[in-house]
Amino acid sequence: MTLWLAIPLVLLVLAMILVLSSSIDFRIRCYKHGKNDLLELDVTSLFGLIKLHYELPQLVFKGLEQGVWGKFKETGTATTGVDTVKEEIFDKERVMQWRDNVNQAVKSTRGLKEWLKETVAHVKISKLDWSTDFSLGDAADTATASGAVWGLKWSIVGFISQWVKLQQHPRIFVKPVFEDELCFAMEFVCKGEISVGYTLYAFMRLSRRVLREKGGIGHWRNLLKQLRQEPQGKV
Repeated sequence: MTLWLAIPLVLLVLAMILVLSSSIDFRIRCYKHGKNDLLELDVTSLFGLIKLHYELPQLVFKGLEQGVWGKFKETGTATTGVDTVKEEIFDKERVMQWRDNVNQAVKSTRGLKEWLKETVAHVKISKLDWSTDFSLGDAADTATASGAVWGLKWSIVGFISQWVKLQQHPRIFVKPVFEDELCFAMEFVCKGEISVGYTLYAFMRLSRRVLREKGGIGHWRNLLKQLRQEPQGKV
């Protein structure tokens, strides 16, 4: 009888070790060429058993008041099994609501910024490619601006490297296009991972910080309720 009890226990321990030793892999791709836009996020975990795909295939700027219109698509094994497609408006009111939610989260969690910095430091970036082709309509202006674009890109990459671990040297490309017409094309690809074990540990640390803050649980409950009830902007 003892042996039959030990076998399931050993299998359970082995399963837990496998889960904790796995990683959460992600891939971000942002592409723009003329009027063609695409923003993708792929997340996989548990050796590919869990897959999520988020896609924003189109963005349209409708003005300062109406904001940006986008079509959002969600698929994957971790969803309900039915592809979700939504059309949403990201306007000033919605951005202000997000800002208020962030402020509420900071006030409801002791040392949230420190926790975030420590957690992001365990993210490993295995690929970071960023290419840009553009023309300002004038050869001299385009050549001058290309240097500024180089500097801006490397400044952004330097800032990112202070937060996460870059396992490979980023590949940055800037190609000035000497044409008489305005044009712009850009592609950004980033791949990385974070271990499942550390993610669970970080979640427990976050829960502890919330419990240590007076009223933290109640504030987070209200915040999550607001996020679930957040109206979806329709076109």
